[in-house]
Amino acid sequence: MLQSLAGNSCVRLIQSNKSAWYFLFLVLGYILYLIFGAVVFSSVELPYEDLLRQQLRGIKRQFLQEHKCLSEERLERFLSRALEASNYGVSILNNASASWNWDFTSSLFFASTVLSTTGYGHTAPLSDGGKAFCIIYSVIGIPFTLLFLTAVVQRIMVYSTWQPIVYIHTRWGLSKPLVALVHATLLAVVAVSCFFLIPAAIFSALEENWNFLESFYFCFISLSTIGLGDYVPGEAFNQRFRELYKLGITVYLLLGLIAMLVVLETFCELQQLKQLRKMFYLKKEKPQDRLAIMEHDHLTFSSMPDGTANSPQEDKTEPFVDFPVLTSPGGDDPMIK
Repeated sequence: MLQSLAGNSCVRLIQSNKSAWYFLFLVLGYILYLIFGAVVFSSVELPYEDLLRQQLRGIKRQFLQEHKCLSEERLERFLSRALEASNYGVSILNNASASWNWDFTSSLFFASTVLSTTGYGHTAPLSDGGKAFCIIYSVIGIPFTLLFLTAVVQRIMVYSTWQPIVYIHTRWGLSKPLVALVHATLLAVVAVSCFFLIPAAIFSALEENWNFLESFYFCFISLSTIGLGDYVPGEAFNQRFRELYKLGITVYLLLGLIAMLVVLETFCELQQLKQLRKMFYLKKEKPQDRLAIMEHDHLTFSSMPDGTANSPQEDKTEPFVDFPVLTSPGGDDPMIK
């Protein structure tokens, strides 16, 4: 008997807090997904890192053996200074000295990566004034960019998503959730083709050291605003029309970001995903529930005695009360006479 009561109470507790339990499972799933990614990246990349370290140690050892007059300490100072400059996008190599990081087109490309929060990291401000301006520029520019992208995406959604779905639904009488799902899938295919596959083929042809996988990797890392910075186009020594190329990449990144937001917003409008999100969200208080609470409070207040309904403060502010005149029907009450 006690076990059945305990079981029923546990079931009622779980059913009454479904959203909290779903949210707990969501948090645990996200933590497990992070751990899974860490395990995979570590197992895949750690051997390559170890191999690269061994190769660099061998090259350094061979260089010191060939140049006896150079001490290891001086070489370490030189390499540390060169690497520090490389972190700011400045290279001491002869084939990289011809290109500048802060001409107008490169600065425009940098500004677009800052405002879109992509941030490749291959170029960074060198001066304190540049760093301070970057902070102020980002504080104002990132919300401005979000407002701009939201307005653009909202207008594009009218013609790319809402009107086609309503037209097909009313014209052929198909189910609106089914039409929306098929439309979102086709839109995603078009977006992937126009902003991932075709640009990846173009980048693999224009960039000498990039294959198709590396070009596709750059497109995905850029348009998802991850921006690792390991691949940046237009940085080759013999890059022709570098200024025009950088300007074209800036336009591509802006248009691609808008396209990705349109696709994501289209998928977020799907009825299936809305039902999935409701599992993890807190339930909003319905107007009927709020009305029932107000009616319950009103009934509770009206059922109170008259003496308790009036507060002492009201007695203080209104000391004079108009009492009704006692009269009897017909005016023949013997007491009044």
